[in-house]
Amino acid sequence: MALFVVHRYCGDEDNDLEDHSQVLLRQLKERVRARQQQKQQQDDHMPAESGPDNEMPDLDLEKEAKQKSKKRKQTEESPFIEGQKKRKKKLSTEGGEGVEEKDNDLSPRGSKTSGKESKTPQGRTDGGEGSEIKLASQLEHDGSAGEKEDGVEARANESHGEKEEMLKSPPDPKETPPAPNTIVLGDWVLKAAQKKKVEPLLPRWLAEPKLVQRRIKENVVPLQDVPVIHPKLRKKLQANGIESLFPVQAEVIPAILESGFLAGRGGYQPSDICVSAPTGSGKTLAFVIPVVQALLDRVVCRVRALAVLPTKELAQQVTKVFNIYTDGTGLKVVQLTGQKSFAKEQESLAEETLMGFRSLADIVVATPGRLVDHLQQSPQFSLKELRFLIIDEADRMIDNMHQDWLRQVVAAAHSAVEEGSGTPQLFRRAEQGPLTAARAGCPHVPLQKLLFSATLTRNPEKLQPLGLYRPRLFTPISSEEKATETTKKYALPEGLSQYYVPCNLRWKPLFLLHFLLRLKFSRVLCFTNSRDTSHRLFLLLRAFGGVNVAEFSSRLNPRQRKLTLKEFEQGKIQLLISTDATARGIDIGGVKCVISYDAPQFIRTYIHRVGRTARAGKAGLAFTMVLKQQERKFLKMLREAGLPELEQQLVKNTSLQPLLPQYEEALADLQKIMKEERAEKRS
Repeated sequence: MALFVVHRYCGDEDNDLEDHSQVLLRQLKERVRARQQQKQQQDDHMPAESGPDNEMPDLDLEKEAKQKSKKRKQTEESPFIEGQKKRKKKLSTEGGEGVEEKDNDLSPRGSKTSGKESKTPQGRTDGGEGSEIKLASQLEHDGSAGEKEDGVEARANESHGEKEEMLKSPPDPKETPPAPNTIVLGDWVLKAAQKKKVEPLLPRWLAEPKLVQRRIKENVVPLQDVPVIHPKLRKKLQANGIESLFPVQAEVIPAILESGFLAGRGGYQPSDICVSAPTGSGKTLAFVIPVVQALLDRVVCRVRALAVLPTKELAQQVTKVFNIYTDGTGLKVVQLTGQKSFAKEQESLAEETLMGFRSLADIVVATPGRLVDHLQQSPQFSLKELRFLIIDEADRMIDNMHQDWLRQVVAAAHSAVEEGSGTPQLFRRAEQGPLTAARAGCPHVPLQKLLFSATLTRNPEKLQPLGLYRPRLFTPISSEEKATETTKKYALPEGLSQYYVPCNLRWKPLFLLHFLLRLKFSRVLCFTNSRDTSHRLFLLLRAFGGVNVAEFSSRLNPRQRKLTLKEFEQGKIQLLISTDATARGIDIGGVKCVISYDAPQFIRTYIHRVGRTARAGKAGLAFTMVLKQQERKFLKMLREAGLPELEQQLVKNTSLQPLLPQYEEALADLQKIMKEERAEKRS
């Protein structure tokens, strides 16, 4: 019964645990000293054994007591241990004699077989505390002498050994108690966390795309091997010097044409087409030919094809290609980019008759901002019979949903005919789905989306706002590459050679002059990251002299930019300094070299910059000037994108020294010019 009182006293009230351990330590020391004295009397012939070796138990016991007191403080603060003590208290008050008999078993053997608590984390935590309480109660009952002394010391040594073994053995991660500030609900079991790399779960059309050969020269397809192309368009292709198609064109053109005009194969809504192919692989012709062929047999002029592009220059380029292949077919192409006044663009879209507005456009090429303006302010602009929605440079168009243009286009395409308008609706817009008996009563016009880009995203979350219907993806692959690896990489032109040039900020213009004057590069396209940098570099090189240089940025009006591009393509301009406005899809013939004066910050920017050369299977060079602090980040960006490692192109200082005097004079002239321009802006 005295032992029960000790247990209840230790569990119910908050005594000073440190004082209790000190008392226990003194009692243990007295037992050890008494035993040492007995051994000294018995072993007088070995006096050396009473030296330092016999003092080790005192040190061990003192260290053990400090560890016990420290651990008891930690367990005292843990809410887990407090809850365990409360459960023990409840068992001790309700269990009666059964609990008392269980606690009276002080032998180590009994503690191993007495219950299941020793196998749980709670049992491991309370084991040291229980042995201390048992030992204290035994000392209280037996005093300091007698035959039980040796038994108590033996039990103390055994419990001490168990304690040392428990402290030395590595803790099981499943039995490690929670932190003191952790609140545990229910039974706590810790499971070792296993870090596993989570692979993204892609839709089937993204995970298993249609693979197209990347190498252009080795995989061209003769026109006669693509019989789906209309004879009129085949003649136009041959008249423009095209006798064979690139691999992307040979795969995508039949895929678009098989969808038909009113419905796809089997009466189903045609699948949307996504094409991710390298720059210069013929993506523009891949959608111009099938769209023109699908509209050849139209009777009434309506807007049935809409091409949306991010820049005016790219829209002009696509309009030019559409005009080439619609010439003599009766199809009309209208451009909405803001180059003309808003009223003139409205007049080109439709004319007013007694029966209402009559459309004058079959194909519309537009930029997002101007397109939204006409949807909101031009009642004669109707998309109710729109058949093809072409989104070129799709990744950029997805990132910059200017004025939410896509939602407005889809809403205009699905809007119902106004009541009382008097305009008959021969073809109606139906929801996506299979052809049923109810839908067969009236023919319907499906809306098919065609997406094209050299860096089309594979992120389903970014593609989700497009509302694609059963899409099909076409992506390039080389014969020596594996499909599982290549579908995750960006594609570069086949004949491109890439280099990076380490340099410092002060010498960057001299590096550019070295390439132009010493190495005599011709028709070079140079990219900067900002309009101001482009303008200052243009003024500096013009002041230096010896180079036919021009700038191309938003500082110029549309007419000036069009004239600059024309002169550059004709070879009148040796160096064209531009922002990234021309990096997207612009096809400038004869560009032999691309130099990134400022290192690109994003991998897609780099892909589109270097894609301005080595087009249509030709050879081209690409140099990127990289500062020392940018080199590691730039190379890591290319490596993570799966691009081949770039070679380093070093320029010796001795090659730059002859240019230095003239360069210093050009810098002085630049400062004067910049001051004059600032004064003009203020005035």
